[in-house]
Amino acid sequence: NYPSIKTLGIIAEGVPEQQTRELIKVAESKSVGMIGPATVGGIKPGCLRIGNTGGMLDNIVMSRLYRPGSVAYVSKSGGMSNELNNIVCRNSDGVYEGVAIGGDRYPGSRFLDHFLRYQDDAGAKMLLLLGEVGGMDEYDLIEAVKSGRITKPIVAWCVGTCASCFATEVQFGHAGAQARGDMETAAAKNKAMKEAGFHVPDSFDKLPEMISTVYTQLVEEGVVVETPEGETP
Repeated sequence: NYPSIKTLGIIAEGVPEQQTRELIKVAESKSVGMIGPATVGGIKPGCLRIGNTGGMLDNIVMSRLYRPGSVAYVSKSGGMSNELNNIVCRNSDGVYEGVAIGGDRYPGSRFLDHFLRYQDDAGAKMLLLLGEVGGMDEYDLIEAVKSGRITKPIVAWCVGTCASCFATEVQFGHAGAQARGDMETAAAKNKAMKEAGFHVPDSFDKLPEMISTVYTQLVEEGVVVETPEGETP
């Protein structure tokens, strides 16, 4: 009943899945975007942040989240989204926009929802995905790339490849972080994304190098025009 509200974030963890699905249905009926549950929020440097994404002021300054860069990301994990802020800052001109959608089985928004926005936003020059074991949302993104709906370069990695080291399926920290079938494993999703043309490193520790490589190529092609770093506010 508040038409001025366009997006809402649900930081709370432990929201019952049935209740989440009801919230998603209501939000969709009112054309309201939803981030979470179980999210730290999102940030658009130089503009706004939702929740506590980016951490305290010293981390915001260190990761240069006070002005926009060229990399737009979506992460399942909130904690890892803050690590992405740091990694992106060190290997490119910084974050353009970042969202942590939360690790529940039924998030209020999905990877595809945000990547479609980034594709249509001229300020986002390259895209970054940090997924995890469990769920099938990465495959919807793959189809969008194959169909040509998304054309910007995507660097991607799904964490949880260590699950193959265990004899049985493992439930990781997030409610949705468990493979319910071979296609939901991190290894399968990384392989599928790589085959679809995503820039997928061999391991997470190679992710910074991959971001740097793709970013450097965009600079050389003139897609990204670097500007002198201004004074820290």
